[in-house]
Amino acid sequence: MRISTAGIHHAALTSLLSQQSVLSKTQTQIASGKRVQTPADDPVAAVHIMELQRALAESDQFNSNADMAKSRLTLEEQALTDTGTLLQRVREITVQGNNGSVDPASRRMLATEVRSRLKELVDIANRRDANGEYLFSGYSTQTQPFAQTGSTITYFGDQGNRSLQIGTDQRVVDGHSGVDAFMSVTEGNGTFVTTATVGNTGNGVIGGGTLVDPAQWVAGDYTLRFTSASGDYEILDSAATVVATGTYTQNSAISFNGANINMTGMPAQNDTFTLDRSRSEDMFTTLSKLADALESSTATQADRANFNSDMATILQQLDQAGDHLSSVRAEVGTRLSSIDSAQDSLADRKVELETTTSQLRDLDYADAVSKMNQQLVGLQAAQASYSKIAQLSLFDYLR
Repeated sequence: MRISTAGIHHAALTSLLSQQSVLSKTQTQIASGKRVQTPADDPVAAVHIMELQRALAESDQFNSNADMAKSRLTLEEQALTDTGTLLQRVREITVQGNNGSVDPASRRMLATEVRSRLKELVDIANRRDANGEYLFSGYSTQTQPFAQTGSTITYFGDQGNRSLQIGTDQRVVDGHSGVDAFMSVTEGNGTFVTTATVGNTGNGVIGGGTLVDPAQWVAGDYTLRFTSASGDYEILDSAATVVATGTYTQNSAISFNGANINMTGMPAQNDTFTLDRSRSEDMFTTLSKLADALESSTATQADRANFNSDMATILQQLDQAGDHLSSVRAEVGTRLSSIDSAQDSLADRKVELETTTSQLRDLDYADAVSKMNQQLVGLQAAQASYSKIAQLSLFDYLR
């Protein structure tokens, strides 16, 4: 079989170019450290690598969400801590102001501090996160949640709670609305709240009361009315139906429907006190009531009795606010703990994904260098043989 000179040259050049291409690919793999440069290198591995990269990107986004939620919750925790410190100081003021030895001028000074603390509480409730978003506005993070006009505090946020996905099947709420944090404080003892009626003329002072037997309690609004100066009383429900009667002994408790209402002093005939079912009272209102009470008159015996009743109710409400705050802080702590656990899991998962990706994509340097040396020797041999073949010509043998 005869092979043309052009055919010999073409075959040799094709072989050289093929060897150079293979060697170039190996050199690129070594330079990048990646075995799979394109899907054509290993189609099956390339598909798995794409799936793993998607999973890694998803994991990174979950971790970013977790960092964002942790930042907001940490700032909320600090705000709640500051609120707790503020409420403790207000409670001290309440106890101090309820002391009979404190004169009206001193109580007015205490009222001034309470109003200052009220403004401070509004500032805490209007705090923002690192992105300039309000912590306690619910979904309306660009809306300032609380505005103060005199002693009136208005809420402009909503009651929504944002949640962020921090895992494939895990979400975490990144804060509380202003309603949840500052406004949904249960009144009184959690079942009912006692109040002295304005205009009472006796020196009877009503305490917060306790629920001794919940099974006997019938939820509703009640009025305690004294029908004589000697302590005879009747208790009426919201329909003005008498549900209990009795005679009060000074500085003792009145019991009905499983509840005990402690009282001191002696109410006058027709003096009334209310026992309303517990609803909600915001912390701002409680502080405003305290400031108003501290500024109220205690000139007469009846005035002092009403003042003492108001202060007892406010003191109980401050304790409820403290308990409510502790509950909210516990929720924040639980969420922060769940974020830490989720991020630990994400870190472990990321290591596994990166390890698997590396096994599929990354290069075995020892094998690659050995292969490159073999390819280099092959290329050099092909080049040497071609240089010899290229010099052959029939005319070299003609004389």
